[in-house]
Amino acid sequence: MAAEEEAAELLEHAASASSAARLEAAIERRLTGEPLAWITGSAPFCDLTVVVAPGVYVPRWQTELLAHRGRALLAATPDGGAGATAIDLCTGCGAVAAVLATSGARVLATDVEPAAVACALANGVEAHGGDLFAPVDPALQGAVDVVTGVVPYVPTPELHLLQRDTFTFETPVAYDGGPDGCAILRRAIEGASAFLRPGGTLLLELGGDQAALVAPDLSAAGFAPASLLLDEDGDLRGIEARRL
Repeated sequence: MAAEEEAAELLEHAASASSAARLEAAIERRLTGEPLAWITGSAPFCDLTVVVAPGVYVPRWQTELLAHRGRALLAATPDGGAGATAIDLCTGCGAVAAVLATSGARVLATDVEPAAVACALANGVEAHGGDLFAPVDPALQGAVDVVTGVVPYVPTPELHLLQRDTFTFETPVAYDGGPDGCAILRRAIEGASAFLRPGGTLLLELGGDQAALVAPDLSAAGFAPASLLLDEDGDLRGIEARRL
């Protein structure tokens, strides 16, 4: 977000309380590197504004591509989304799940962090606490249309390359994907294989060379070769894989 946009959000935040002191306090907090969304209490995402509580992962703009694609897939189901089901893994504040739900589908979301689950619930998301698919009703196995996930995928050796303020406020739990960044991606692929119906779609955010790294895992789990989700600059943002 541009500095001018951040300043406008801080001004709006302070104006809501008609307080110059509140503006000064907000600026001081932002200067420490605290996420803007934690200060204002919300963040724009796709065509929504979502509540973001302090301590909860802030949705990034690059994830919007995955959310839009998931919504489009749900809307393309026979009932136009109304009879569809989706699962959003590592939901954070529930931003992706909230976008998926605008298709009319039932969307279940999971996260290991209690604060994230509470925040997702505040955003109207059907959120459950637990690791990946653990909180999901086993009766949904083989019946889900779309699974999305922004799981931790930064390789452990590269965590230090993240911007300086990241771990001053955020936890490595939201980022650390193991030695090659694919440890949780692989677990998500395995779990999605059980819950997706034949023809259902898995959408995972990842980067670097990770699409190639998880290709064998997708094949072993019964998925067709993945297509790449690229942003306007041609940068890899995720993969889309169909359950065979």
